[in-house]
This record gives sequence, C-alpha cells and structure tokens, in this order.
Amino acid sequence: MSFQHFIGIDVSKAKLDLAFDEQATTTVVPNDPKGIDELVDLLPEAKSCLIVIEATGNYERPLAVRLVEAGHVVSVVNPRQVRDFAKAIGQLAKTDKIDARIIALFGKLTRPRAVAKTKQLQGELDQLVTRRRQLIGTRTAEKNRQGQAVSGAVRKSIQRVLDAINKDIKMIDREIQKLVQSDDDWKHRAELLGTMPGIGDVTSATIIAELPELGDLNRREIASLVGLAPFNRDSGQMRGKRSIFGGRGSVRSALYMAALSARRYNPAIAAFSKRLTEQGKPPKVVIAACMRKILITLNTMVKTNTTWENPQNA
Repeated sequence: MSFQHFIGIDVSKAKLDLAFDEQATTTVVPNDPKGIDELVDLLPEAKSCLIVIEATGNYERPLAVRLVEAGHVVSVVNPRQVRDFAKAIGQLAKTDKIDARIIALFGKLTRPRAVAKTKQLQGELDQLVTRRRQLIGTRTAEKNRQGQAVSGAVRKSIQRVLDAINKDIKMIDREIQKLVQSDDDWKHRAELLGTMPGIGDVTSATIIAELPELGDLNRREIASLVGLAPFNRDSGQMRGKRSIFGGRGSVRSALYMAALSARRYNPAIAAFSKRLTEQGKPPKVVIAACMRKILITLNTMVKTNTTWENPQNA
C-alpha cells in the first residue's frame, strides 16, 4: 500500500503531539476524547496516510481505536525501536515535538505493520486479561511470602490477602467469559481455539484480547509477532545459537502454559515433543518449538475456520 503522508504521534498521559511528514512544526491536542476527535479532524483522507504511534502504557489505546474506527491505517510501535532509530540517524536530543517528527520518519522508512481492526470492547477485554495476569503474579508473590513466614499472625494476614485475590480472580474470569460470549465473533473464535487439546479458557481469552491478528498473517509473520521466531546470531566465522526474543510476552506466557498441558494431553504435540527430545534438543528448545507449533496451528485454524483435528487420525 502506498501512502501520500506519514504522520507521527507522540503520546503522553496529558497530550498528543502530531507531526506531518517530519515537518518542523507540530500540533498539540489533549489526550482525551475531545482532543482525539479534534486530531482526527486534522488528518488527511483515510488510507492516504500511515499513522505511527508509540506504545505508551495503554495511553495510546483510545487514540488507536478511534483512528482505526475512522478508517485510518495505524501502526503502534515499540518506543525502544524508535529511540534506537533516532540514535542511528544521530538525533540525540529528545522532546515530545522531536519524538513526533522522528516517529513520522521511522514510519516512512520502516513501514511498520498496521494494527488489526479492533472492536469497541477490545480495550475492556484487554484490561480484564491484564488484570487477571497481575493478580496471578501477586498471588504467587504472596504464596512465596507465606511459605517463608514464621509468625502466625503474618501467615493469617497473608491468607486473608490470598482469599481476596482468589475471589477477585474468579470474578474477573466470569467477566471475561461474559464479555467473550457477548460478541459473536469472539464466541466463535473461543469455541474454535478450545477444540485444540491444551487450550483452555484463559489461553483462549488471552489470544483473543492480545493477538487479534491471529488468522490474518502467515506462519512466519505470526511467529515473529509473538516472539517465537528464532533469529540467527552469526558474524564472520562465528555461528551463534538461534534464539527467540521480543514480541508479545503475555501471549508467549499463555502459550507456554498451553504447551505444558499439550505435551501431556495433545497427541500431536506430545509426539512432536518426544521426537525433538529423542533428537537431543535441550528442554527449553523443545518447549519453545511446541509453543510455536501450537501458535501456527491455531493461526491456521482461525484462517481456515476449521476445528482442530489430530493429524495421527487423518
């Protein structure tokens, strides 16, 4: 797709700095519904420009959703990539106005992938899934403290906290399922993903919330997006180990738990894991390969709108 303009938007909690095609002047609007509407009115015709936004602790989400709803092509990029790009071209100074111009230039030269079209409820589902993950982390920390506590009073205090956390997790699980069931597309996708042994409600909800691109990309693109595509580390005569990094860590964590389950209950993944182990592959390599295979299988299932079938029965 060719674009007439490249627009960079630097996002903060209070304001949005907008730069057109690396121009020296920028436009500033408040980062609130009224300011976002004002910004949309300033933009060229939809699909004539690539709009690049830095991911900034979810402060960019309302803007991104509004722009996509208006028909614009939007890319949400990692701030570290933009900063590394700025250093590479010798731009060491950093202000919001400079950042907006650098983001526009970054978009022009690198053409980052556009985000998938999101639903109005996507933000709510994403927050619920994120909150569940936060509570699980807090629960794990509290259990570790409980195991080390000597004082009876401290142990009781920790148990009260654990009881409250468990109650909240159950409540959030109900809200997640209610939200998924309220949308026909999400409901169908959840049912589709759930046919694969090893994919439970939590993994399914995480993928729906945080990987809306599933089914729209090819196997290499989806693996790279999640951070499960191994990259070479070679230089001259040195041949380094291939490794995975980057991508969407939350989705990767969900796939890790799914892979642990699938190695026991999914015959295809179990056979695949056994074959790699017998070849002498390290355990971490085996589990990463299983995660990648699960992801690619799910991607194919969504793309072709087919349920899981055991290849051994085909």
